[in-house]
Parts: sequence; C-alpha cells; structure tokens
Amino acid sequence: MPDFPQALITEDTLGPLPVLHLLGEPFVSVGERRMEVPRSGKRLLVFVALRHGRVERMSAAGSLWPVNDEARAGGNLRSALWRLRQMGVPLLDTDKFGLCLRAEVVLDVDTVDRWATRIIEGAATTAELRMVPRDVETLDLLPGWYEDWALIERERVRQRLLHALEAQSRQLACRGLHAASVEAAMVAVGAEPLRESAQRVLIEAHLAEGNWIEGRRSLEAYARLLDRELGVRPAPELIGLLERAARPRAHGLRPVTPR
Repeated sequence: MPDFPQALITEDTLGPLPVLHLLGEPFVSVGERRMEVPRSGKRLLVFVALRHGRVERMSAAGSLWPVNDEARAGGNLRSALWRLRQMGVPLLDTDKFGLCLRAEVVLDVDTVDRWATRIIEGAATTAELRMVPRDVETLDLLPGWYEDWALIERERVRQRLLHALEAQSRQLACRGLHAASVEAAMVAVGAEPLRESAQRVLIEAHLAEGNWIEGRRSLEAYARLLDRELGVRPAPELIGLLERAARPRAHGLRPVTPR
C-alpha cells in the first residue's frame, strides 16, 4: 500500500507525470523511476517550486547566492540550471529574464495541501477522510533546511496539517468512524502535545465513541504534561467536556479535576 502522500498523488494525477518530492529530502520521480536531484541545482529547483510562479533570475541568484558579485551569482545560477537539464526530465521553464516550474510537474506538498484544504472546508469524500497520515513528521517539508524561505513554508504546511487532522477527527466521529477519528486526533497530539485544540479533539473523539475512561485518561495525561512543562492547569472548558459527559452516567463520581 502506498504511503500517505503517494496515495494522494496517485489519486490526483493521470499518467506518469514528473513529481517533485519536497516532503523529506528532495527527489524527482516519474512513475516507478526515482531520480536524485543534482546537489548544485537542488536549492534552485526547490526555491522556484515553492514560489508557485515566475521568479526573476536576478532575484533567484541574489537569494540563493548572496555574494557582492552579481556576475558570480549569475554564473552560479547558470551552472545550477545546466546541472538540472542533465537529469533528462524538463522541470523548469526558463527564458532570459525568469524561470518557473513547468506546469506538468506535480508537487507532493501541494497535493497534501489541497487534501488538507478539502478536509478543513468539509469538502472531502469519505475515502479522503479515511486517509489518516501515520504521523506529521513524515510530512515534514525539507527537514534540515534552515533558509528563512524554507522555514516559513515548513511551518505553514505544518499548521495546515494540524488543523486538517483536527477537522478530520471531528468529521470522522460524525460519520461513526470512531477508530479513525481517534487515530487522526492522536497524530495531531503526537505532533504537538501541548496544543490544546488537538487535546480537545482527542478527548471529544473518545467521548463520541462512548469511552469516558479513555477521555479522562487523556485529560489527566495532558494535565500532567502542562504542569511539568508550563506549571499551569487545563482550561476549565476542557475539564467541562468530561464533567458534562459524566452527569448522565452515574452519581457520586469525584470531580474531574486533574492534579
């Protein structure tokens, strides 16, 4: 079974289109064939791809090779383009003044981003809702890249995925798909254990399935984490989720107030 982003790419594309993979170390694939991107051209290809449009040559050269010599930066740009052409798969459209990613090149991060958008907007099919990623770390954009433009885009994608996972968990619960609902919430919590909205969704997923004890266990684990890391208590609204769920069950239960 293909992994999460590859499954989405297979659903979204027809035919063996070139795919630029940015979730992890960048590489290019066409069908079953994998091609490594030349080291000297990798940063240029990724920089242009994440701009989602035309990039001026001078802007790309100045951003990627910030030296006080325009001629040298331009030479580096031409060398990187030459290396990319040696791959034998056309990835960039270039002219005298600018360059952009070719229209037929599929970006794995864009495919995942569109999936997240459909989930958040409530427009996903049941099949798409059932596609729960194993974890967020495997969908990390360009891990180990520390340029400002890469860091900003990485955090944007990460936040998008976390919001999608939370929405996915709630929608799965509404459709009675409780196991997948809990799984999606746990992926979000695993990525950001201190994120209150993710913890709330996990507790809601347990309660939707009727597992009050599991909900309470999750709340108490979160309370211990908050106390250890920040010295604070869970929000009253979070505690109220379990208190409201407990009322119809029985009388005499001690208050759900984690230590």
